[in-house]
Amino acid sequence: MTERPTRIAVKRTARSGGVVMPGERIVPEEVPIAFSYGGSTHAVMMGTPADLEDFAIGFSLTEGIISEVGQIAGVEIIEGDKGIDVQISLVDEVAAALTARRRSMAGPVGCGLCGIESIEQAVRKVPDVSAVSLNVSYRDIIEAVSLLNGAQPLHRETHAVHGAGFYLPGKGQLSVREDVGRHNALDKLCGAVIARQQSGAQGIVAVTSRLSVEMVQKAAILGSSILVAISAPTALAIRTADEAGMTLVALVRGEDFEIFTRPHRIQPESISDVA
Repeated sequence: MTERPTRIAVKRTARSGGVVMPGERIVPEEVPIAFSYGGSTHAVMMGTPADLEDFAIGFSLTEGIISEVGQIAGVEIIEGDKGIDVQISLVDEVAAALTARRRSMAGPVGCGLCGIESIEQAVRKVPDVSAVSLNVSYRDIIEAVSLLNGAQPLHRETHAVHGAGFYLPGKGQLSVREDVGRHNALDKLCGAVIARQQSGAQGIVAVTSRLSVEMVQKAAILGSSILVAISAPTALAIRTADEAGMTLVALVRGEDFEIFTRPHRIQPESISDVA
Protein backbone atom coordinates (compact mmCIF):
# COMPACT_ATOMS: atom_id res chain seq x y z
CA MET A 1 0.00 0.00 0.00
CA THR A 2 1.37 3.40 -1.01
CA GLU A 3 1.05 5.88 1.82
CA ARG A 4 -0.99 8.96 1.05
CA PRO A 5 1.10 12.16 1.29
CA THR A 6 0.59 14.34 4.36
CA ARG A 7 1.55 17.56 2.59
CA ILE A 8 1.59 18.90 -0.97
CA ALA A 9 3.05 21.91 -2.78
CA VAL A 10 0.49 24.34 -4.24
CA LYS A 11 0.82 27.42 -6.41
CA ARG A 12 0.10 30.75 -4.77
CA THR A 13 0.59 34.47 -5.23
CA ALA A 14 2.06 36.30 -2.24
CA ARG A 15 2.30 39.95 -1.30
CA SER A 16 5.27 40.65 0.97
CA GLY A 17 6.99 43.94 1.71
CA GLY A 18 4.81 45.65 -0.86
CA VAL A 19 5.90 43.23 -3.60
CA VAL A 20 3.56 40.72 -5.28
CA MET A 21 5.15 37.56 -6.64
CA PRO A 22 4.15 34.01 -7.67
CA GLY A 23 5.48 30.95 -5.91
CA GLU A 24 4.63 27.80 -3.98
CA ARG A 25 3.55 26.93 -0.45
CA ILE A 26 3.50 23.57 1.32
CA VAL A 27 0.05 22.84 2.75
CA PRO A 28 -1.16 19.84 4.81
CA GLU A 29 -3.37 17.20 3.24
CA GLU A 30 -6.85 16.63 4.68
CA VAL A 31 -8.91 13.52 3.92
CA PRO A 32 -11.99 11.70 5.23
CA ILE A 33 -10.94 8.95 7.62
CA ALA A 34 -13.65 6.40 8.40
CA PHE A 35 -13.46 4.20 11.49
CA SER A 36 -15.29 0.92 10.96
CA TYR A 37 -16.01 -1.74 13.56
CA GLY A 38 -17.35 -5.13 12.51
CA GLY A 39 -17.85 -3.90 8.96
CA SER A 40 -20.01 -0.92 9.95
CA THR A 41 -18.83 2.68 9.86
CA HIS A 42 -18.92 4.24 13.31
CA ALA A 43 -17.43 7.66 12.57
CA VAL A 44 -15.91 9.71 9.77
CA MET A 45 -13.35 12.33 10.76
CA MET A 46 -11.52 14.81 8.55
CA GLY A 47 -7.84 14.47 9.33
CA THR A 48 -4.21 14.08 8.36
CA PRO A 49 -3.42 10.68 6.77
CA ALA A 50 -0.60 9.74 9.17
CA ASP A 51 -0.24 7.59 12.30
CA LEU A 52 -3.60 5.98 11.54
CA GLU A 53 -3.09 2.95 13.79
CA ASP A 54 -2.41 5.29 16.71
CA PHE A 55 -5.48 7.28 15.67
CA ALA A 56 -7.62 4.13 15.63
CA ILE A 57 -6.43 3.07 19.08
CA GLY A 58 -6.74 6.52 20.61
CA PHE A 59 -10.16 7.19 19.08
CA SER A 60 -11.42 3.81 20.32
CA LEU A 61 -10.13 4.63 23.80
CA THR A 62 -11.47 8.17 24.10
CA GLU A 63 -14.83 7.17 22.61
CA GLY A 64 -15.19 4.56 25.33
CA ILE A 65 -15.22 1.65 22.87
CA ILE A 66 -12.17 0.06 24.53
CA SER A 67 -10.50 0.50 27.90
CA GLU A 68 -7.15 -1.05 26.97
CA VAL A 69 -5.23 -1.72 23.78
CA GLY A 70 -5.54 -5.50 24.17
CA GLN A 71 -9.25 -5.24 23.35
CA ILE A 72 -8.34 -4.45 19.73
CA ALA A 73 -7.76 -7.62 17.76
CA GLY A 74 -6.42 -5.88 14.67
CA VAL A 75 -6.36 -2.72 12.55
CA GLU A 76 -6.47 -2.73 8.74
CA ILE A 77 -6.04 0.48 6.75
CA ILE A 78 -7.70 0.51 3.33
CA GLU A 79 -6.96 3.35 0.91
CA GLY A 80 -9.82 4.55 -1.25
CA ASP A 81 -10.10 7.09 -4.05
CA LYS A 82 -11.79 9.65 -1.83
CA GLY A 83 -10.61 8.70 1.65
CA ILE A 84 -9.30 6.04 4.00
CA ASP A 85 -11.23 3.28 5.72
CA VAL A 86 -9.68 2.18 9.02
CA GLN A 87 -11.19 -1.19 9.86
CA ILE A 88 -10.86 -2.07 13.53
CA SER A 89 -11.48 -5.61 14.81
CA LEU A 90 -12.44 -5.96 18.46
CA VAL A 91 -12.34 -8.97 20.77
CA ASP A 92 -15.72 -10.68 20.95
CA GLU A 93 -17.09 -9.27 24.19
CA VAL A 94 -16.15 -5.69 23.29
CA ALA A 95 -17.58 -6.06 19.79
CA ALA A 96 -20.85 -7.27 21.29
CA ALA A 97 -20.99 -4.30 23.66
CA LEU A 98 -20.41 -1.89 20.77
CA THR A 99 -23.16 -3.48 18.72
CA ALA A 100 -25.54 -2.81 21.59
CA ARG A 101 -24.74 0.90 21.68
CA ARG A 102 -23.83 1.55 18.04
CA ARG A 103 -24.43 5.01 16.74
CA SER A 104 -23.18 7.03 13.78
CA MET A 105 -21.53 10.41 13.86
CA ALA A 106 -19.57 12.69 11.53
CA GLY A 107 -16.87 14.99 12.88
CA PRO A 108 -15.34 17.79 10.78
CA VAL A 109 -12.01 19.33 11.72
CA GLY A 110 -12.21 21.19 15.01
CA CYS A 111 -15.41 19.48 16.13
CA GLY A 112 -15.01 16.60 18.53
CA LEU A 113 -18.61 16.34 19.68
CA CYS A 114 -20.54 16.23 16.39
CA GLY A 115 -23.15 13.51 16.15
CA ILE A 116 -23.67 12.93 19.86
CA GLU A 117 -27.18 11.98 20.84
CA SER A 118 -27.77 13.96 24.02
CA ILE A 119 -26.58 16.81 26.22
CA GLU A 120 -25.53 14.20 28.77
CA GLN A 121 -23.00 12.77 26.29
CA ALA A 122 -21.51 16.22 25.72
CA VAL A 123 -20.88 16.76 29.43
CA ARG A 124 -20.06 13.16 30.28
CA LYS A 125 -18.29 12.52 33.57
CA VAL A 126 -14.56 12.14 33.14
CA PRO A 127 -12.27 9.80 35.10
CA ASP A 128 -11.05 11.10 38.47
CA VAL A 129 -7.29 11.70 38.34
CA SER A 130 -7.06 13.48 41.69
CA ALA A 131 -5.15 10.55 43.24
CA VAL A 132 -2.34 10.77 40.68
CA SER A 133 0.74 11.84 42.66
CA LEU A 134 2.82 13.25 39.81
CA ASN A 135 4.74 16.37 40.82
CA VAL A 136 6.63 18.48 38.29
CA SER A 137 8.64 21.70 38.24
CA TYR A 138 8.05 25.00 36.50
CA ARG A 139 10.88 24.01 34.17
CA ASP A 140 9.03 20.80 33.22
CA ILE A 141 6.02 22.84 32.10
CA ILE A 142 8.18 25.15 30.00
CA GLU A 143 10.16 22.28 28.51
CA ALA A 144 7.09 20.19 27.68
CA VAL A 145 5.84 22.94 25.37
CA SER A 146 9.28 23.92 24.06
CA LEU A 147 10.09 20.35 23.04
CA LEU A 148 6.65 19.93 21.50
CA ASN A 149 7.17 23.03 19.37
CA GLY A 150 10.46 21.59 18.14
CA ALA A 151 9.05 18.17 17.27
CA GLN A 152 6.41 19.09 14.69
CA PRO A 153 7.88 18.73 11.19
CA LEU A 154 4.52 19.02 9.46
CA HIS A 155 3.70 22.24 11.30
CA ARG A 156 7.12 23.69 10.50
CA GLU A 157 6.44 23.19 6.80
CA THR A 158 2.77 24.20 6.70
CA HIS A 159 1.94 26.30 9.81
CA ALA A 160 -1.49 24.69 9.61
CA VAL A 161 -1.65 21.68 11.96
CA HIS A 162 -1.98 21.01 15.67
CA GLY A 163 0.39 18.99 17.82
CA ALA A 164 0.03 16.89 20.98
CA GLY A 165 2.92 15.53 23.01
CA PHE A 166 3.52 13.27 26.01
CA TYR A 167 6.31 14.58 28.21
CA LEU A 168 7.95 12.54 30.95
CA PRO A 169 9.87 14.54 33.58
CA GLY A 170 13.55 13.69 33.38
CA LYS A 171 13.17 11.89 30.04
CA GLY A 172 11.72 14.53 27.73
CA GLN A 173 9.07 14.29 25.03
CA LEU A 174 8.35 10.59 24.49
CA SER A 175 5.68 10.85 21.78
CA VAL A 176 4.41 13.63 19.51
CA ARG A 177 1.55 13.44 17.01
CA GLU A 178 0.25 16.01 14.52
CA ASP A 179 -3.05 16.51 12.69
CA VAL A 180 -5.13 19.23 11.09
CA GLY A 181 -7.66 18.56 13.86
CA ARG A 182 -6.69 19.26 17.46
CA HIS A 183 -8.90 16.42 18.76
CA ASN A 184 -7.38 14.08 16.20
CA ALA A 185 -3.84 14.99 17.27
CA LEU A 186 -4.70 14.19 20.88
CA ASP A 187 -6.43 10.94 19.94
CA LYS A 188 -3.33 9.92 17.96
CA LEU A 189 -1.17 10.73 20.98
CA CYS A 190 -3.42 8.69 23.30
CA GLY A 191 -3.12 5.77 20.90
CA ALA A 192 0.67 6.09 20.73
CA VAL A 193 0.98 6.17 24.53
CA ILE A 194 -1.16 3.13 25.30
CA ALA A 195 0.14 1.15 22.30
CA ARG A 196 3.62 1.49 23.81
CA GLN A 197 2.27 0.43 27.20
CA GLN A 198 3.15 3.74 28.80
CA SER A 199 1.06 5.09 31.66
CA GLY A 200 -0.65 8.42 31.10
CA ALA A 201 -0.36 9.03 34.84
CA GLN A 202 3.42 9.30 34.58
CA GLY A 203 3.60 12.33 32.31
CA ILE A 204 2.33 15.64 31.05
CA VAL A 205 0.05 15.99 28.03
CA ALA A 206 0.94 19.14 26.08
CA VAL A 207 -1.10 20.53 23.17
CA THR A 208 -0.74 23.45 20.79
CA SER A 209 -4.45 24.29 20.72
CA ARG A 210 -6.93 25.95 23.00
CA LEU A 211 -8.25 23.87 25.89
CA SER A 212 -11.87 22.94 25.33
CA VAL A 213 -13.77 20.47 27.49
CA GLU A 214 -13.21 17.52 25.15
CA MET A 215 -9.43 17.99 25.37
CA VAL A 216 -9.75 17.66 29.16
CA GLN A 217 -11.94 14.58 28.75
CA LYS A 218 -9.45 12.85 26.46
CA ALA A 219 -6.44 13.61 28.68
CA ALA A 220 -8.30 12.30 31.74
CA ILE A 221 -9.29 9.11 29.91
CA LEU A 222 -5.59 8.61 29.14
CA GLY A 223 -4.97 8.96 32.89
CA SER A 224 -2.91 12.14 32.77
CA SER A 225 -3.27 14.54 35.70
CA ILE A 226 -1.50 17.49 34.05
CA LEU A 227 -2.69 19.06 30.80
CA VAL A 228 -0.70 21.94 29.33
CA ALA A 229 -1.56 24.18 26.36
CA ILE A 230 -0.23 27.11 24.41
CA SER A 231 -3.67 28.73 24.15
CA ALA A 232 -6.36 29.57 26.70
CA PRO A 233 -8.98 27.29 28.27
CA THR A 234 -12.74 27.61 28.18
CA ALA A 235 -14.71 28.05 31.40
CA LEU A 236 -16.21 24.57 31.07
CA ALA A 237 -12.76 23.06 30.54
CA ILE A 238 -11.59 24.67 33.79
CA ARG A 239 -14.59 23.41 35.75
CA THR A 240 -14.28 19.92 34.28
CA ALA A 241 -10.54 19.73 35.01
CA ASP A 242 -11.08 20.85 38.60
CA GLU A 243 -13.84 18.30 39.15
CA ALA A 244 -11.60 15.57 37.70
CA GLY A 245 -8.68 16.56 39.94
CA MET A 246 -6.58 17.62 36.95
CA THR A 247 -3.94 20.35 36.90
CA LEU A 248 -4.69 22.68 33.98
CA VAL A 249 -1.93 24.96 32.68
CA ALA A 250 -2.45 27.26 29.71
CA LEU A 251 -1.03 30.23 27.80
CA VAL A 252 2.48 28.78 27.98
CA ARG A 253 4.60 31.34 26.15
CA GLY A 254 8.33 31.02 26.67
CA GLU A 255 8.94 31.23 30.42
CA ASP A 256 5.41 32.43 31.21
CA PHE A 257 2.27 30.40 31.88
CA GLU A 258 -0.95 30.44 33.90
CA ILE A 259 -2.20 27.65 36.21
CA PHE A 260 -6.00 27.38 36.42
CA THR A 261 -6.62 24.29 38.57
CA ARG A 262 -4.84 22.12 41.14
CA PRO A 263 -1.54 24.07 41.31
CA HIS A 264 -0.12 21.80 44.04
CA ARG A 265 1.44 19.46 41.45
CA ILE A 266 3.75 22.17 40.10
CA GLN A 267 6.70 23.23 42.24
CA PRO A 268 9.10 26.16 41.72
CA GLU A 269 12.81 25.41 41.32
CA SER A 270 13.96 28.19 43.60
CA ILE A 271 12.76 31.00 45.86
CA SER A 272 13.12 33.43 42.95
CA ASP A 273 10.35 31.60 41.12
CA VAL A 274 7.85 32.57 43.82
CA ALA A 275 6.29 36.03 43.50
